[in-house]
Amino acid sequence: MLNCVTIVMYHYVRELPYTRYPRIKGLLASEFVQQLSFMQRHYTFVRIEDCLDAIYGGRLLPDNAALLTFDDGYIDHYTTVFPILAEREIQGAFFPPARAIAEHVVLDVNKIHFVLASAPSDDALLQHVLKMLDEIRPTYGFADNAELYRKFAHANRFDSAAVIFIKRLLQKGLDDAARSVIIDRLFASYVSDNEATFARELYLNADQLRLMSRAGMWIGSHGHNHAWMAELPAAQQMAEIDRSLEFLDYLSVPTMDWVMCYPYGSYSESLIQIIRARGCKLGLTSRVGVATLNAGNAFTLERLDTNDLPKLATASPVIDPKHFYNLRGNP
Repeated sequence: MLNCVTIVMYHYVRELPYTRYPRIKGLLASEFVQQLSFMQRHYTFVRIEDCLDAIYGGRLLPDNAALLTFDDGYIDHYTTVFPILAEREIQGAFFPPARAIAEHVVLDVNKIHFVLASAPSDDALLQHVLKMLDEIRPTYGFADNAELYRKFAHANRFDSAAVIFIKRLLQKGLDDAARSVIIDRLFASYVSDNEATFARELYLNADQLRLMSRAGMWIGSHGHNHAWMAELPAAQQMAEIDRSLEFLDYLSVPTMDWVMCYPYGSYSESLIQIIRARGCKLGLTSRVGVATLNAGNAFTLERLDTNDLPKLATASPVIDPKHFYNLRGNP
């Protein structure tokens, strides 16, 4: 019998219309409550420990098992998600990027999110980015705008071609120096010129993570810098992992039999070898699908996005989960 589990991936969970950034793409807190009620009707929630026992101890999971995961360490996970899960006695698995919390810096991925949410329109932001590319091209020598747009502007199931162009260009499409210049200027222009204060408001803190861990929530690794891990040489992969484990140790979270959630869903065979050697037992990707638990794929488990499941408690169950296998995720 196969051990299957629906692992659901969450990021922002907040009542967006009442925040300073209503255009951030996230799940409303009210929708989260409805989705949990839907899942409690049609799924059985399991814990990370149950999944580890299924992979390494031969334990059978219940039919329609489900696991909830929360990426990036947002304050929402403490103020909104944690009380709801605690009340319903459901474990959540939380994966904070170490540097954002320990050093009070805003991750590039989040700077991009908030720039997109703050610009007057996607088209206006696109024109601003193209203009900045023209301004700094003589210094950094990257391709012309038309070639960059052809390379990166590919719409997916969540975003338009223009938005994907901005995300991919600024996430990894340029070298680090050029990316940093553009991202930092855009963030200061549209969002905030006080990064440390913004970081303290955006992410939860170490004491909050310790409290959640003591209350039965799982805290795992999401790297140190939230880097595209597959694109780093092995030495940098090791440094990223070791620094993230130092952070887990600082939180008094066990670093034996730990769990890795790959930033952007990016991983490689060399990374898997590194984390396995350091005691990791399970790795979460952003590939879309219902995960089958066994030792052969313990480090490449699929997840569903919250948008793949109904947000109404009374909704009908998904009849055929196999349709998820042909979808592509958007980390």
